Amino acid sequence: MRPDILNPLFAETGTLDGVGPKLKKPLDRLGLEHVKDVAYHLPERFVTRLKVENLDQAGEGEQVIVALTPTEHRAARSGRGPYRVLAQDSVGNICALTYFGRASYTAKKQLPVGEERWVAGRLDRYGDMLQIVHPDHVEKSPDALVARLREPVYRLAEGLTQPRVAGLVEQSLAKLPQLPEWCDAALKLREAWPDWADALRTSHRQEAEKARDRLAYDEILANSLALMLVRAANRRRKGQPLQGDGHLRDRLQLPFPLTGAQRRSIDEIVADMAQEAPMLRLLQGDVGAGKTVVALEAMLAAVEAGAQAALLAPTEILARQHFETLRKMLAPTGVEIAILTGRDKGRVRESTLLGLMDGSIQIVVGTHAIFQDTVNYRNLALVVIDEQHRFGVGQRLQLAAKGKRTPHTLAMTATPIPRTLTLAQYGEMDVSRLDEMPPGRQPIDTRVINAERMDDVVGAVERHLTSGQQAYWVCPMVRDNEMDDIAAAEARYAALRERFGEDVVLVHGQLKPELKDAAMERFAAGEAKLLVATTVIEVGVDVPNATLMVIEQAERFGLAQLHQLRGRVGRGAEKSTCLLLRGGALSETGKQRLALMRETQDGFRLAEEDLELRGGGELLGTRQSGDTPYTLATLEQVQRLLPIANDDAKLLVDQDAALETPRGQAARVLLYLFERDWGVTLLRGG
Repeated sequence: MRPDILNPLFAETGTLDGVGPKLKKPLDRLGLEHVKDVAYHLPERFVTRLKVENLDQAGEGEQVIVALTPTEHRAARSGRGPYRVLAQDSVGNICALTYFGRASYTAKKQLPVGEERWVAGRLDRYGDMLQIVHPDHVEKSPDALVARLREPVYRLAEGLTQPRVAGLVEQSLAKLPQLPEWCDAALKLREAWPDWADALRTSHRQEAEKARDRLAYDEILANSLALMLVRAANRRRKGQPLQGDGHLRDRLQLPFPLTGAQRRSIDEIVADMAQEAPMLRLLQGDVGAGKTVVALEAMLAAVEAGAQAALLAPTEILARQHFETLRKMLAPTGVEIAILTGRDKGRVRESTLLGLMDGSIQIVVGTHAIFQDTVNYRNLALVVIDEQHRFGVGQRLQLAAKGKRTPHTLAMTATPIPRTLTLAQYGEMDVSRLDEMPPGRQPIDTRVINAERMDDVVGAVERHLTSGQQAYWVCPMVRDNEMDDIAAAEARYAALRERFGEDVVLVHGQLKPELKDAAMERFAAGEAKLLVATTVIEVGVDVPNATLMVIEQAERFGLAQLHQLRGRVGRGAEKSTCLLLRGGALSETGKQRLALMRETQDGFRLAEEDLELRGGGELLGTRQSGDTPYTLATLEQVQRLLPIANDDAKLLVDQDAALETPRGQAARVLLYLFERDWGVTLLRGG
């Protein structure tokens, strides 16, 4: 149960003055659902304004406060252009106050002709006229603006203004309760950090590094502590020691010998499974590094020991693909494998459920359906989770309830994660890394091409398809608006279909699952030659005959995602090519990214380089490649503060495993504040 002291912070934003259904929508779009979300909606930057007597004293691009007298209101002729209010300063300079959309109603009210008003905003030029677009403030007297010479600038959504958000922030800060101190006293003193509530208030009023660091540290500590508690709870659980004798693994006929990294990882996993404490291990492997074979060896070790194993995939397409791959590999062993997804119905489903219950099915592959209440196992002792980043810690814990005892868990991810961030994402797990490629994998010829050469690219695709091979065409990602992604994909699909007819199929996130699966299956079976897709879907199909990848507006993607997409080709014996189409205006970072893609195919190196290039941007690739556990902490803060937080969390759990001391109780409040309560529920007695 959440402590009562936090109730004011978890009240919905609808409880704030002035927030009705209309305002709630843009707040929800920003993720501001509770009072605490508004309090933690920190300014992106601060604006400093200059109070001037007239516009001659101000430069273009400057933020100013100036007295202006409106002389004329001009509505757009067509009704679609901007609404302009022409106004004069004290020495006769004319300035246009420009409003778009519904903001014109405000302009009519706030700026009556002939009455002086004090205006705050950014002075720019449009043609030969000075203008201020959407003034930040319009007041009758300068006194009201004196306090606004320095002001925070917040991230907005349509329907919100800076003053409105600032007002809601003030209301939220007024509701901050007096919370117990969870920060280590010596650390707080050494870093000269303010108390929690002071840090929040200060962060909204000025650029205060110490206050921001304190808030970032709280978030990092909450995450580290929750993961430590998972680890500690896991060690207390009784698992099932599994020791196979190797008789099934010896029968496997693999197409190529195992790499040193695969052997090392298998040894680590088998050693973990032999212990009574349930394994909690992450297998990080680059695209094509052979994670599936490692998982298969682990599952066979479980079957040799008389138990069952399950492989959980994030999408139905991936589940079916894993099933086919494993079924072929398992043929010489005689092990019984089945697939179970939400689509399986009737007798087939009944037969699978019976097989899992009586133990005749030893390995099952599927989506979340394999963990529904209606699915029972005779002895489930190993769970393998593919594409780990799509399942949160909470979901990982749910799986633990399925076996008679807690099953061993092996999580796999093909997203190479920089070492500095592995702790942040997977602090509760031991990590194995596949950092060698199996022999025979050919390097992918990666080229960067200007999008102006689109006709040449389409011609190259035509020659490629004519030769009997297949290709992917990934469409640009338009941030924050999935519908734009789909529009872009549909437009490209229509153009390519005109050229190639029935050979082209389209896949995007809004398609009905059955249509998406049908398109993917046509492509995987070789009936369709060209797959056009957005990036919001899982493109993780293994089609060895697909040897060309075209990525439009490649500069919009993070290195991690470009690398993932490129890894869809190069899976067969044929030479593969990846064409990165770039726009005309390329930033320095964009240039470096694309150059790195040409230079290396080492995913771990690319992940480290991406981290350097991103600076304080989004962590761990793009939004599609999994949620970062942090919303407040910047990358620089994570790299600097995570080791300290991790040591602090470890010490706290070692000294006070049940979090019952005064600091332990404060730490519980912290976990609930950052919604890491799954950490608290693992404590004895919750």
